[in-house]
Amino acid sequence: MLLFSLLTTALGAGEAFAVTNLVTNPGFEQVDANGFPVCWEKAGWGNGTVAIGAVPGAHSGSKAMQVQVTGVTTGDDKVMMLENATCAPAVTAGHQYNLALWYKSTTPNAVLTTFRHDTVKGWQYWTDLETLPVASAYTRTSVLTPAVPPNTDQITWGVSVYGTGSVTTDDYTMDDATAPSGGGSCTAGAACTKGSWQVLPFLNPVRSMHAIVLNNGKVLLMAGSGNDPMAFAAGTFSSAVYDPAAGTFAQIPTPSDMFCSGHVQLADGRVLIMSGTKAYPAADGSHGYEGLTSSYVFDPATNTYSRTNDLNDGHWYPSATEMGNGDVMSFGGLRADSTGSVTQDRYSAAANAWMPMNQVKQTWSYFGLYPSMVLMQDGRLFYTGSHVFGNGTSGTGASIYDTVANTITDVPGLQSKDTRDQSMSVMLPPAQDQRVMTMGGGNVNTNVDAGRQTDLIDLKAASPSYTPGPLLPQGTVTGGATETGSQGKMYVSAVLLPNGQVFETGGGLHNRADPVFEASMFDPVSNTFTPGMATDPIPRTYHSASVLLPDGRVLSVGDNPGNGSFDLHLSVYTPPYLYQGTRPQITSVASSMWSYGSSQKITVSAPIVRAELIRPAAVTHSSDPNQRFVDLPLTVNTDGSVTLHVTSNPNIAPPGYYMLFAVNANGVPSVAQWVHVM
Repeated sequence: MLLFSLLTTALGAGEAFAVTNLVTNPGFEQVDANGFPVCWEKAGWGNGTVAIGAVPGAHSGSKAMQVQVTGVTTGDDKVMMLENATCAPAVTAGHQYNLALWYKSTTPNAVLTTFRHDTVKGWQYWTDLETLPVASAYTRTSVLTPAVPPNTDQITWGVSVYGTGSVTTDDYTMDDATAPSGGGSCTAGAACTKGSWQVLPFLNPVRSMHAIVLNNGKVLLMAGSGNDPMAFAAGTFSSAVYDPAAGTFAQIPTPSDMFCSGHVQLADGRVLIMSGTKAYPAADGSHGYEGLTSSYVFDPATNTYSRTNDLNDGHWYPSATEMGNGDVMSFGGLRADSTGSVTQDRYSAAANAWMPMNQVKQTWSYFGLYPSMVLMQDGRLFYTGSHVFGNGTSGTGASIYDTVANTITDVPGLQSKDTRDQSMSVMLPPAQDQRVMTMGGGNVNTNVDAGRQTDLIDLKAASPSYTPGPLLPQGTVTGGATETGSQGKMYVSAVLLPNGQVFETGGGLHNRADPVFEASMFDPVSNTFTPGMATDPIPRTYHSASVLLPDGRVLSVGDNPGNGSFDLHLSVYTPPYLYQGTRPQITSVASSMWSYGSSQKITVSAPIVRAELIRPAAVTHSSDPNQRFVDLPLTVNTDGSVTLHVTSNPNIAPPGYYMLFAVNANGVPSVAQWVHVM
């Protein structure tokens, strides 16, 4: 693919122009002794024929920049702002910037691309912002960047061309769109900064070990036998669909023991459920838990399960990760004979079936129980080191699996790999940044105190490596004593919020015991926790789950102490942003069917500064490797509508249904609208 980039800077439509334009030589009028625009340079490689240079026929002034591409098969050629302190615009971490330019184009293969300067790692690709439609006459485009990542002091950006045709650009502008913070008007007391919890006045009708947000805003709560050997022996399997808007439950006939199964939303909105419990441990010790080979799909439209073909192996506690083409990969867990499964199973989206063994690549590697396998932007899978039951896997405890080359590469840096049992890993907002955080954990075999450690990794790096993150804040344990020293928690829940932060809640100090009452907010921009968020009054340890609801609140369910009991209370957390004034509303969405690389128009009730897609949760045992927040760079149109620009990479946003949130300058989100990305 030939990639040509004009990398510079600009201002969003609908914004005032009486601001500082951060672009140097934005109209290409200043040229050097060779006639090439000052502060710009040529770069690239490949076998295409490329003509690059200043041309007449400008939008204003006497010069524009044109790139003419023919015969492209491989490589890239680009004109970019010189990557130095004079030419590349300076930026502030955490701020957003309006970018705009005028362009003409004969190719549909053009995208607005950004690069950033990391003060530690140097210049690197940042993210694509929007795909530019063909335009025969000069057309203005504008877009708002995501929040600038930490350690970034300069950016460059422009139009990348990756197909035959020409693009002519002129009159770039860029300004800081982040408004100064003003005084708050919240009158809700402590809730203004800590949020608040409500324990709902009714009980969960099932012992839900699994919580899955459906594309209609309801929540599938699966129990199966619910970790109850008597229910298993009686063949009593249960699940229910909870409607948060109505406060009602619909109990669902459940055909098998889906306790400790894996699950993930498919591209069509149904839920794929794999394996479950074939047997509980024998009293004589002749076998342990055994995994089923059966698999089902749940249809939210009918609230029914239907059976698929079987997996090639049993997978009690399996991973479940959707790939960029809609297929699902599953690893790990226990086989039907209680041994660890080394079989990789793959569900074909095209065939709606598990693929035969001879069609699935195998490394015969054991990734443990509920191994957290996160899809990377290049289609590889990152095993984060989060798992359950005992020690981590061999080697460094984390690795990258190349699904094409069928190779596994150890990833260094994970701290205390053998005490990350029941830790939780999340891809931090936005998914385009490719940063993953792993939080907490313990060890159910040694029953040591759970730890406070977190680890961060940049999967865009040439050789990704974990680095230590900030310590988890500490809370109180049984009897009100405050944690000390290195005490942290396992059974952690981490929820991506529409304001771009991560809500961390729940957990316990030991295996199925000693709940920790603590909650915090993690800010991916500053890499810091804000401690002291309101805490759930209900203990949430083993078999608990927390999920983001479409209204921007967080639902928490479950707790299964060592005595075998199960807390059936449901709690709902209202984050501080819902106390910060009137919520914007998404008043219309031009289309709910979104294609990759497209631009989508919405209308809103009040100005917004960001929009994003958040994948609905499917969580169990502190595991949801598919959870992600996808930034939607936006353009404010002259008629007040907003155009959102969808990533062209399905590995960034795997196909399926997403919650679309619009967020104002105070961080207050709208209620989500559902859109289908395919």
